[in-house]
Amino acid sequence: MSVLDKFSLDGRRILVTGGNQGLGKAFAFALADAGARVAIAGRSHDRNEAVVREASSLGHRIVAIDADITDDESVVAMTTAVVDALGGLDVLVNNAGACYHAPAFEVTDEQWDGVFDLNVRALWKCCLAAGGHMKENGGGTIINIGSISAMIVNRPQMQPAYNASKAAVHQLTKSLAAEWAPFNIRVNAFAPGYVKTDMAPVDRAEFQRYWIEDTPMRRYALPEEVAPNVVYLASDASSFMTGSVLVADGGYTLW
Repeated sequence: MSVLDKFSLDGRRILVTGGNQGLGKAFAFALADAGARVAIAGRSHDRNEAVVREASSLGHRIVAIDADITDDESVVAMTTAVVDALGGLDVLVNNAGACYHAPAFEVTDEQWDGVFDLNVRALWKCCLAAGGHMKENGGGTIINIGSISAMIVNRPQMQPAYNASKAAVHQLTKSLAAEWAPFNIRVNAFAPGYVKTDMAPVDRAEFQRYWIEDTPMRRYALPEEVAPNVVYLASDASSFMTGSVLVADGGYTLW
């Protein structure tokens, strides 16, 4: 096997949660480009179907599943649907997430619970559902999408709930990696820096000074620029890697 062959995902069956927009969509397309059979899950049927149509125009077949992963029964049904549609599940990309910008004294209980329900609890339930299938079928790979917000305090906006939730994702990744290694299940996290998506308004003037000028590379990333990192984590090129947090942030966390 050549070095480049190790990055191939031919035949891999992969689920991307929150795969109908932003980073999740870029991950899904990059994984399909690398040869994987990809399913996406999201709450919006219309956005799901739009991704399916766009993928088809590029020569890829992506399966879309309508699912609300904050509901436990929906997580089980989603996992079953993916296994049925793809014939199994080799890789889970836990991408779905939410963020609120608000200083601590202004964060409502509803906002706090909403962030943790999706970013942590739903991710945990997806890990259990996919991990159970992987354990019974010889192994697999789980990629949790974390953030540099688990390592730093973003400014000028405060977002304590999001930061805490992503720190939890990183630590959960390590815990599962240690526990599930005997089952041949690798669990890693990917922590991007500032990437231009609807969730990260990198073009807004009030954020330029801190988000862009404080980045050593002095720019933000595009989703398709960071997506190959997820391809690497899903592939045999990272076969001796588990419990790690892969950072791609233009150097932001160096300061």
